[in-house]
Amino acid sequence: MKVLVIAMRTKIIFSEKCLKYGSWHIENPERVRRAYEILKEKKYEFLTPEPAAEDEINRVHDLEYIRGLKEGLTEDADTPAYENIYDYARLAAGGAILAAKVGGFSLMRPPGHHTGRKGLALGVRTKGFCYLNNVAIATRFVDKPTLILDIDGHHGNGTQEIFLGDKKVTYVSLHRYPQYPGTGYTSDANCLNFPLRANCGDEMYLKTMDEALSRVDVGRFEVVAVSAGFDAHAGDLASLGLTEKGFREIGKRIASLNKPAFFVLEGGYSGEKIGKDIDELLTGLELEKSELSARQKP
Repeated sequence: MKVLVIAMRTKIIFSEKCLKYGSWHIENPERVRRAYEILKEKKYEFLTPEPAAEDEINRVHDLEYIRGLKEGLTEDADTPAYENIYDYARLAAGGAILAAKVGGFSLMRPPGHHTGRKGLALGVRTKGFCYLNNVAIATRFVDKPTLILDIDGHHGNGTQEIFLGDKKVTYVSLHRYPQYPGTGYTSDANCLNFPLRANCGDEMYLKTMDEALSRVDVGRFEVVAVSAGFDAHAGDLASLGLTEKGFREIGKRIASLNKPAFFVLEGGYSGEKIGKDIDELLTGLELEKSELSARQKP
């Protein structure tokens, strides 16, 4: 009888400092606070990040944009100029970097995948709750051939803009279309986009993910970076009809790539759902890792 040994659990990157701003908006502290409480109950190990260094941020974002962000200049009502928002954004970027270092999950806010080099991305002026592109900053920090897999319900137009044409990075996004920001209908060079209809459900989503991953030469990558949004959960802001079971299966597919992976929180606006979905995603990841390990043993 084969004994299944669960791999070491993924560490969660979190700081309560990320809960100190923005209480009125849909992207609010409660969504992350409740997720943290659920994961704490599940006995995950937590690590505390430090803010990203200026030079790490400058590798991704235009200096003029950074100066404006420090001065509280933001683009739209959905991405407000909260007091000290640059410092909160630096800490979230630092969380992504720490996640990359330890193969962890950064449970930090604000999110980032709508922010391009200059804040703008692919002609879209609004930044969708995002200030710095956390997954891009962490990917540049790693500086290895990287597959970025974006499972947020919205297209990561900022991430695509940053890495379009980059020979070291391939960006793959599964997202709802039509939906904000209105990009990602077609693929372009190293950016592979897979638009899906609203509430398509687990089966169609996973079938599309299998197709997406089959188009990628996984062997050339050393790292998988996951923009882990959960607003594709049924009933959330960009619902694709996904369930907790669906997120477990997504985790299994990521583990089956057999590459070091790290995760960066993007969207998802029900803290209860986020916490459970993260646990399912990471459980699927760990189960598949254990299966792979067992199959590789003589």
